[in-house]
Amino acid sequence: MHRTSSYLVALVAVAALALASAQPLTWPAAWTSAEPGEAQYGGTYRVSALSDPRTFNPFVSAEENDIVDAADATTLLRQGPDSDAFIPNMAESFEISDDGLSVTMTLREGLRWSDGEPIDTDDFLFAYEAQTDEDVGSNAYDGWFIEGELIEMTAVDDRTVRFDFPVEDRLALVVAGYLSPAPDHILGEIYRDGGAEALKEAWGTDTDVSETVWATAFVPVEFLPGQRIVFERNPYFGEWNVDAQGNALPYLDRYVVEIVESIDAALNLYIAGEIDAFSPSNLDQVGVVSQAIRNGDIDAELLPNVAPVASSQFIVFNWNKASEPKKEALFRDVRFRRAMSHLVDREAITELVYGGSAAPMWSDVYQVYAYWVNPDVPKYPFDPERALELLAEIGYTPDDDGTLVDADGEPLAFTLATNAGNDQREQIAQIFADEARRAGVQVDVQAIDFNLLVDQLLTTGDDRPFDAILIGLQGGNRIWPWGSNVLPCDGNLHMYNQSGACLTDAERTAERLYGEGRRTLDTEAARQIGYAIQARMAALQPQIFTVSPLSHFSWASDVGGEHPRDLIDTVVGVRQLPLTFKR
Repeated sequence: MHRTSSYLVALVAVAALALASAQPLTWPAAWTSAEPGEAQYGGTYRVSALSDPRTFNPFVSAEENDIVDAADATTLLRQGPDSDAFIPNMAESFEISDDGLSVTMTLREGLRWSDGEPIDTDDFLFAYEAQTDEDVGSNAYDGWFIEGELIEMTAVDDRTVRFDFPVEDRLALVVAGYLSPAPDHILGEIYRDGGAEALKEAWGTDTDVSETVWATAFVPVEFLPGQRIVFERNPYFGEWNVDAQGNALPYLDRYVVEIVESIDAALNLYIAGEIDAFSPSNLDQVGVVSQAIRNGDIDAELLPNVAPVASSQFIVFNWNKASEPKKEALFRDVRFRRAMSHLVDREAITELVYGGSAAPMWSDVYQVYAYWVNPDVPKYPFDPERALELLAEIGYTPDDDGTLVDADGEPLAFTLATNAGNDQREQIAQIFADEARRAGVQVDVQAIDFNLLVDQLLTTGDDRPFDAILIGLQGGNRIWPWGSNVLPCDGNLHMYNQSGACLTDAERTAERLYGEGRRTLDTEAARQIGYAIQARMAALQPQIFTVSPLSHFSWASDVGGEHPRDLIDTVVGVRQLPLTFKR
């Protein structure tokens, strides 16, 4: 199946969809493999996550396993699994001005929070206000700016909002359309009374989650740290979301996320029938699931080698270590980072970690977005001899036992942290550390709690508390696959340099090109700009990318409502929760 990445084609679809009438949102039959009338009400769908959420707060959420994502966030517009075109969601219609600088959206009637309170423009305006308050520190903050100018949002009336852009923006519908409401009657009151600090403290993990409110298909009702999060059907979601036969969504009664200590632990739960879905991380796990199906231990579906994952795995060095100036200078030296890339044995990682089901990754665009990937970026393949040459240029030479030391006899050493329980990352870190040690570099691998790892990565200023971290990013989109908070030097995920300003010409160039690409509506021209971004960032090596594994999916056969097989990939996933049911 081909999904167009053309912004202009999506824009044509938008113009037609703006004529939609004020009806409940009908989820197309083409989005599910279920036959008409096959779906049943009731039941519980169970999945797993590697760590507890860091927060219930939608404004300070930053990682993919937070409860905000688990709850299947609701937005003004959406893209279906079968097209890149934007379609109404919480908005019943939308319109783009002739000059392309304004997007006006009209909300559906009858939207309500899970506590029964109405959802109106105040809830979207509050979400916008909080996201654009720098003191709140929202992960969405950077996306509301283009060329340093704020995208403005105003209320036309109690059901209509308008977004005004300072320049043409190929991400206009991404930025405006993916705005989710926030409960103005609860969090808005906290914000107005206590400001940004009070808002950031709201809805922490010590909150009784059953007292939080949501607009989503399922709402959290119980959180047991280290054990599980339980969601129940939102009774008001079905008032404006129906299936192709007009039946209220969702079908399920409950959705449960079991907290597990490792991916292998999740696999064991799946084989034991205690969770309903599992995504094998490598071909060994695919083999375990396949054998369990053949043995009759589980009745399940298995889709191996579907597509490259919509994520990355990379090593990032900390450029902000004022308390250790020698390390700071080393980590900022491009020769050091290129040397470290030459010590990443991507072929060994592919074979040992993923059983051959992966490929080397050289640029900052996920390989699933093949249209955007520049195949000709600078590459620094496994080559220990070249790594030693680069390190010698910096002043590190081997002593009598082969350890690389500087002119003062101080060894080249650093700590590499990754998240405990992610078996693949732990293996990648160890493979890198072993090769580095063979070359004379002392690497201490530490597997720590994921939330602590993210806390360290997101710290800002001149002295951040880590040497190097192995982690990944996921998400993105086919319209312009760079995050607004990653390339710009003041972005909160410009993770190697959180000083708030660019330190290199390459950073400044990438930041400029990012803005230029957003202003470019012609997709082929934007792709060429994207190629230039990748070339500069690959030469700079601020993130040392490892490999891009293929994705694998499995789910219990009594779970229905998955996408048709030709739609399933790592971008849209296997299913959407509102259309999922238990047989």
